[in-house]
Amino acid sequence: MVDKPRISDIARESGVSISTVSLVLNNRPGVSDETRARVLQVAEQMNYPLTSLNGSLNCSPLNTVAMVVKIDMDISPQANPFYSKIIMGIEDVCRRGGINLLFAAVPVDDDNRPLEIPQLIHNADVDGLLMIGTFIDEGFAAASARRFPPIVLVDGYSGNDDYDTVISDNFNAAYQAVSYLISKGHRHIALAGSSSDSYPSLRDRRNGYLRALKENNISETYIAHFNINQTHGYDEILSLLKTYPHITAIFGVNDDVGSAAIRAVHDLGKRVPVDVSILSFDDTYIASNSRPMLTTMHVDTLTMGRAAVRLLSLRVENPESARMTLTVHPWLVERESVSTTPSYTALMEVPKS
Repeated sequence: MVDKPRISDIARESGVSISTVSLVLNNRPGVSDETRARVLQVAEQMNYPLTSLNGSLNCSPLNTVAMVVKIDMDISPQANPFYSKIIMGIEDVCRRGGINLLFAAVPVDDDNRPLEIPQLIHNADVDGLLMIGTFIDEGFAAASARRFPPIVLVDGYSGNDDYDTVISDNFNAAYQAVSYLISKGHRHIALAGSSSDSYPSLRDRRNGYLRALKENNISETYIAHFNINQTHGYDEILSLLKTYPHITAIFGVNDDVGSAAIRAVHDLGKRVPVDVSILSFDDTYIASNSRPMLTTMHVDTLTMGRAAVRLLSLRVENPESARMTLTVHPWLVERESVSTTPSYTALMEVPKS
């Protein structure tokens, strides 16, 4: 069986750019008649499926994409409540665009650095990589550079600016979350699940927590330090609540942590949200299935996946353009786990003289 030629093959044989070939095959303006005829002739000679492309089954210069997802706490990537929606978004765009999608899972260390190089990175048929939930270090960068495949990081980071990325606005969303708790009268607010050397997304959430307290002249901080790749934090949160029983609210860095916080509060004989309010992050199915249901920051992970494919397509068409970071802005979803503090409620109810 002869492999389907790629757009890059047609571009090379025609002596034009990939973007020009994409314009021709999708019957778009901006190309001279002479160039259009040459590209179509080469595509026909290479048995490229012109009918499919003109029918808009593939409007992308991508023919084959490799999706590499981290393995997290013995949970398959497809079952991970955060990454499963990202994967769905990627699959949706590839299916509608007629793009072949290859999949690989990669084990990571506690800092989400890949422990091995996925074999897909050496696959000559792959036009680009989507790296999901990983931190790209120098070793991985050196291995990928041997083939120079375009890479887009999705909820991923690196030590330099060599990659296009799709991330959520973790700092401002965390700032919004803690500010919301403060608006409900809470002054003793704990953070669960982060440290100063956490994965960048979690570090941004920690910094958003600290900024909101500082701007509201709250000096007391209560932080349960733990790595979410190792634990959901039940024991750490329980210990924090025992040490500081006057805590009235907890901001968990994700819904797993928020759910663990609910259990810790209940096991101390307290109630959520009457005694302790809990606000989490991500808005996965865990949030709506917790009891009480978690108030949380919604991250549009489906859009993150869809945007990642389009950003990769843009990189393939314009390999020399400036590196880009696409930021998705979370929003607050109010459910049942946050209430106004009793003292603040009493203050609000004092009749005016």
